[in-house]
Amino acid sequence: MPVYKLDNKTFSFPNPSFAERSGLLAVGSDLHPNRLLTAYSHGIFPWYGSEGWYFWYTPDPRFVLYPTELKIHKSMRSVFNQQKFRYTIDTCFKEVITACSEASRNGQNGSWITPAFVAAYTDLHEQGLAHSMEVWEGDTLVGGLYGVALGKVFSGESMFARRNNASKAGFITLTQILNQAGFWMIDCQQETQHLLSLGARNIARNDL
Repeated sequence: MPVYKLDNKTFSFPNPSFAERSGLLAVGSDLHPNRLLTAYSHGIFPWYGSEGWYFWYTPDPRFVLYPTELKIHKSMRSVFNQQKFRYTIDTCFKEVITACSEASRNGQNGSWITPAFVAAYTDLHEQGLAHSMEVWEGDTLVGGLYGVALGKVFSGESMFARRNNASKAGFITLTQILNQAGFWMIDCQQETQHLLSLGARNIARNDL
């Protein structure tokens, strides 16, 4: 399959069915808010940038969590029962996305969350479309995650933890809040053991 070069004069994308097996669909030279919103509304997201180009993906299968299928294991119930953390939403979005960009991850050298990504998603946050969940230990930020909410779908982007179970507790809390708000799906994008243990599963891209 060819990889498409996006037109900077419009914000359209090729049909996701044209993506490579890896999920790579297109490359473009900006992270304009309108391009991001168009992408997310079609199950497409930017994963990383290189030398001024941004790579847009739409994997098949897609890893998602339906909030009603959330699994909370005994070890995490203990974390909540002990009230180890407190939780807030949208109180320090830029701190959260910056912490995600600085988090070390197994098998990765550096982060795909460059300053350009931080600026673009902070812009979406200021428009009320990107949101952060913060996890605190006292007055210290110890974990969190951020993503984009469109309609009743939340697209999770990244998370970080500075204490054991902090990001998992934040994700569980956010999932419960989204469920109460009537959200029907969290798009986790890529499979991880962390999210698999919480009830996430693969679905066909056409089911998004």
